[in-house]
Amino acid sequence: MKLINKNLLFILCICFLQSCKNEKKATLHFLDEFVLQDSMEFKNTFIGGLSGVDYANNHYYFVIDDAKNPRYLKAKINLENSKIDTIILEDVIDLKDSTNTFYQNNYLDLESIFVDETTNEINFVSEGSVNYKKPPFVFSTNLKGSFLKKYLQPKTLRNEQNMKHNATFEASSKSYNNTGFWVAMEGVLKSDGVEPTFAETNSPIRITYFDNKTQNATKQFAYQLEKITKPAKGNINLNGVTAILEYEKNKFFIVERTYQNGYGSYGNIIRIFDAQVQENSSNILAIDSLINTNYIPLKKQLLFNFEDVKNELTDGIIDNIEGITFGPKLANGNKSLILVSDDNFQVYGKQLNQFILLEITNK
Repeated sequence: MKLINKNLLFILCICFLQSCKNEKKATLHFLDEFVLQDSMEFKNTFIGGLSGVDYANNHYYFVIDDAKNPRYLKAKINLENSKIDTIILEDVIDLKDSTNTFYQNNYLDLESIFVDETTNEINFVSEGSVNYKKPPFVFSTNLKGSFLKKYLQPKTLRNEQNMKHNATFEASSKSYNNTGFWVAMEGVLKSDGVEPTFAETNSPIRITYFDNKTQNATKQFAYQLEKITKPAKGNINLNGVTAILEYEKNKFFIVERTYQNGYGSYGNIIRIFDAQVQENSSNILAIDSLINTNYIPLKKQLLFNFEDVKNELTDGIIDNIEGITFGPKLANGNKSLILVSDDNFQVYGKQLNQFILLEITNK
């Protein structure tokens, strides 16, 4: 009996090691950077504040972060020899609807966008305004920017007073199987932990899944933010999630952005992590507070740090990356990623309308 158990254990170990060997891991490689002219005027509006992006129906859709004039941009990006050759601006659509009071009654600080290719609905994520006591929310419009519907938030995400200003809803991604979508907080709820600092802290943000059929949140997971790695030079030292993309079922590319105001144009550290929902990951949808609560967050590992390629970027700057989406397949058959930065319309000094092209490979 002991011999059988030992043989069985040996076989199981071999199978486990073989499965680990066969499991391919995504890796990311830098290909190109493209900088669009700042303060460019197109159709009587300035192009900047590109805070989110989605690739759908062979077009790119960018949300423009301008609470005074919320709008989205439609464009094409042409690649040539694994480089960004041209960016063609096609249209700008204002979110204005004279027949509905939704836009007047809510604070539209738009941070993310995703497009339903089946219904042609444009979906937006707004971080609202904690200072004005306006909660964050997710809503849909038609292609002309007219309001269609608003999604019901889970109980844990309805109280803006439990959130920090400019650290609420920030990122979104269509689900890999197109049955729903994910929305990620930028920062930590007050009832969940503390903001990242220069030491290891308990700093979980919430990533929530919404089902398309029920239009309700059905699950939610915790994701731990990294500590800040560079010493402070000013009084603002922040780290949070700015973009997510589900690249396989329950597997995400997650962009974390550290911003430190004492470094001028070099105040951003941008890292992309691989985060995965595992069998033992805790569904925290019904948990009001994560402080003093036992839970298992998403498993994560660092995939890409833009500090490693800063010599290939304009003036060595990696800007305020806030959008990530799939691009077209490359000539070698590999998938590509397009990332975009929010230049804040140059309000805080020199920034870039920066587009980044990455290649996804599996090893």
